[in-house]
Amino acid sequence: MFSKRYKFAEWSKSGIPAVAAGVYAIWHEDKLVYCGMSGRQIEKNLHKAKFGLITRIQSHASGRLSGDQFCVYVANRLVIPSLKQSDLPRFASGELKLDELTKAYIHEHLEYQYALVQSSEEAYDIENKARSGEIFGKVPLLNPIT
Repeated sequence: MFSKRYKFAEWSKSGIPAVAAGVYAIWHEDKLVYCGMSGRQIEKNLHKAKFGLITRIQSHASGRLSGDQFCVYVANRLVIPSLKQSDLPRFASGELKLDELTKAYIHEHLEYQYALVQSSEEAYDIENKARSGEIFGKVPLLNPIT
């Protein structure tokens, strides 16, 4: 059902269609980090040049916290805890930016895989099964359903 894994650093080479609904899983080695879906109301947006799964993966790959809950989770739970005390003045001066560190973390450590679906309803159903551990045999670190 799911594709092979792709590195976020090479997200544009994964062959995701320009308009598609889908479910995805994000991994750090064998640890399931996050599961999500994209393509809400795909049925009403088939006319667009780019919509759904491709734009969601692109957003996650950007590392930008604004408007992307996955990037916020990565920054809060994975990036910030790894910072050193000596990094704090570099944030104050603008030398370090959390968006850039988050993007670097995502590109260096994380991979994703995806499954294309026909409808929003199907995407919601598979996402919930993935987040509850039913599909991969484990719940994601950042957004489990327990």
